[in-house]
Amino acid sequence: MKVVKLEPIAVSLPMRKPVIMAGEEVRRADNVLVRVTADDGTVGWGEAASAPTMTGETIESMTAAILHLAPVIEGRDPGDIEGALVALDGRMYANTGAKAAVEIALHDLVGRATGRPVHALLGDKTRERAALLGVIGGGDRDGDLADAARKKADGYTAFKIKVGIDAAEADAARTRAICRVLGDEMLISADANQGFSMEAALAFVRAVADAGLDFVEQPVAGHDLAGMAAVAAATTIAIGADEGIHGIDDIRRHHEHKAAHGVSLKAIKLGGLRAVVAAGRLCDRLGMDVNLSCKTGESSISCAAALHAAAVLPGLAWGLTLTCQALASDVARHPVPIRRGHAEVSDGPGLGIEVDEALVQRHRIAVALRSVA
Repeated sequence: MKVVKLEPIAVSLPMRKPVIMAGEEVRRADNVLVRVTADDGTVGWGEAASAPTMTGETIESMTAAILHLAPVIEGRDPGDIEGALVALDGRMYANTGAKAAVEIALHDLVGRATGRPVHALLGDKTRERAALLGVIGGGDRDGDLADAARKKADGYTAFKIKVGIDAAEADAARTRAICRVLGDEMLISADANQGFSMEAALAFVRAVADAGLDFVEQPVAGHDLAGMAAVAAATTIAIGADEGIHGIDDIRRHHEHKAAHGVSLKAIKLGGLRAVVAAGRLCDRLGMDVNLSCKTGESSISCAAALHAAAVLPGLAWGLTLTCQALASDVARHPVPIRRGHAEVSDGPGLGIEVDEALVQRHRIAVALRSVA
């Protein structure tokens, strides 16, 4: 079997409601899908969200990058995924979101062609289901309290509160109120998305010291290792790194500097599912907790891929963040099913979802392109 075509498709997906976070308001999700076709007609799908403040990529840059990468994938045996990754890196530096979308599509293609689920291509399954983090991030206190109560009633047992969008004291007051609604038996985190200065981060963690938070994610800028270490040293709440993690070496640096107790892993940051699994195994060896996450507004393609990676990770103490349920319209015929705040791992071929081409075309958008080389 050979790959005969690799195609990027830019889409803009509507959100059920805006997600408000530090430095960003997501009202529509601009993502790039990858459709890879083999010579026997088998099709695989991948996806990556645009994340200019996290990976430096936009839908325009990812579309151009995937077109630039296509020649080293077309004509290859899709089963040689490790060889494909080497070829991608040889063709183009960085562009981890674009490469992740290609890598996910190859896993889906190979899984469908061989009748195996993607998790079987990544390693041995360690769990059948994963607890999902319900994201609380509407930027409105009363709305957030109602959303937290609703998600708790729906069976969610893990939550992520978006902070860093107001003064530290106001964010802390809202966080404490949400924690009171959720109660003591939940996994609760606050995600600042780099939104605090070090001084504000210190004020925030001190103000929520007894609120019941299990961890605070990326309180300061991703590059500020010293700031992360200072915040971690000032609180008994575990500190997690997200925007500061772009590879294995970043995980080691955070561990060595006592700058994080755990990390948030994303395929778009690390370059694909295999890199996510390798990072998760390193975290296990270092004794660091793991949250596996999709970017806000990724469809069931990325969310199914993340669920397959979650199935083989040795540890997932900080839960799994899927974001397709926040979309008003997905591209899957049947989106990843979420029941009582949990998602079950599919053992069907490939990603285990069926992409609806009509929905893809409905949400497809044109992008202006320039050659990258």
